Amino acid sequence: MPWYFWSAASVANYIAVILTIVHILRTRRDPRGMMAWILTLILIPFVGLVLFLLVGRMPMERKIRKRRKRRQRIEGNLERQTSVLEKSHDVREDDARLDQDQRNLMNLATRLAGTVVTSGNQVGIRYDGEKAFLELSLSIDAAKSHVHLMYYIYADDDTGRAMSDLLIRKSQQGVEVRLLLDAVGCWRLSREHLRRLKKGGVEVAFFMPWKPMRRRFQMNCRNHRKLCVVDGIVAFTGSKNIGDEYVGRKAKYGPWRDTNLTLRGPCVTQFQEIFAEDWHFATKEDLASDLYFPAPERAGRHCVQIVASGPDDPAHVLHQLLYAVVSDASESIEIITPYFVPDQAMMLALTSAAYRNVRVRLLLPSRTDSRLVLWAGRSFYEELLRAGIEIYEYDHGMLHAKTAVVDRRWSLVGSANMDQRSFRINFELTNILYDEELSEELHRDFESLVEGAARITRKRVLSRSFGEQIAVGAARLASPML
Repeated sequence: MPWYFWSAASVANYIAVILTIVHILRTRRDPRGMMAWILTLILIPFVGLVLFLLVGRMPMERKIRKRRKRRQRIEGNLERQTSVLEKSHDVREDDARLDQDQRNLMNLATRLAGTVVTSGNQVGIRYDGEKAFLELSLSIDAAKSHVHLMYYIYADDDTGRAMSDLLIRKSQQGVEVRLLLDAVGCWRLSREHLRRLKKGGVEVAFFMPWKPMRRRFQMNCRNHRKLCVVDGIVAFTGSKNIGDEYVGRKAKYGPWRDTNLTLRGPCVTQFQEIFAEDWHFATKEDLASDLYFPAPERAGRHCVQIVASGPDDPAHVLHQLLYAVVSDASESIEIITPYFVPDQAMMLALTSAAYRNVRVRLLLPSRTDSRLVLWAGRSFYEELLRAGIEIYEYDHGMLHAKTAVVDRRWSLVGSANMDQRSFRINFELTNILYDEELSEELHRDFESLVEGAARITRKRVLSRSFGEQIAVGAARLASPML
């Protein structure tokens, strides 16, 4: 290449960098993230600009505006379908089953997310991936009307092919089958697999697909939700995707540990509403009809609140809820998360709770599929330990569950990690369980996992080698962008 080509390219890069920095300054986001991006753009020519176009906020904001407009088109129809929940199944503030702390959280979540707490639900907690997949498959096999699935990862392996075979069979039996997949999470799914699904009658759509020719190659705003709704009667959700590793069939990861929920009752209507919104955004098809929203019936006694969060909500629902959960705890907090990269607000909430003599325990994996995230999380250990927080690392397989148990009285289970992506960038699905029995079950599971985990001490953290200290510091520097 001649020298003048590189000169012209450099000039073009710096002009683009200046314009991008102006955009960053105008958006006024988190100062640490802004500074990290500005330094990346300046210190890494060309590559920094490409990274910002892929995972920065400029294209993301356009997609957020587009999603809001799409949602407004079906909002009225969905409200008519779900209005019955507020009339007959809403848990009111004076409900004797909820104490004041639970009502405070309920009111906060209702105001932020716009969802009511429903009573009369039956909630089952599932930990074993193989059994959870079997239960899901049996429920789909028994479907009479429709099956709606939404997953971040749908692998082209034995588990994924088995699920596809089942979906094709149900479609050929006259059951409507819709499968919504995230374009980034499912980038490895072969065209042949997709053609077989579509040829078999399964309606397949991708959430924010990559279309470089139309400048659609945004890696942010991913749909990280995991959900299946069968006949509008039963729902499956949690942290499990569809793939061999999620049922413990990959030796590379070892035993895979997730926490999933099987739910029946009025809350299923809310899950259907979430699927309908995401499906409409991806396909423009309106599912707000009686066929997909049967009259909700009581199935148990559990109180559940469903919170769908995402970057299209400027209030950052999930971040505010987690902050409130930690801040309001009076006795204990038990958190399991595979990806731990807290921001300054969450660090303050966690350490403040520990200083208030709340027993705070974190259960994190000792190995993940992202070394950068693993080391970024470890960079916070010293501050957390100094405040009296107990940290454990699980080393008996892949820990992929995302749960929080507060005061052993109520709990959160869902798809969200404790990191910036789940707080502000990804579309997530969280279930708040206002039930002491369910919380006690999750507490017992936490205790069983902690027994086989290694407790992290300050001595261990301070004795890191020089190389480990550099790795931790470098990962901490990148944490605002993770």
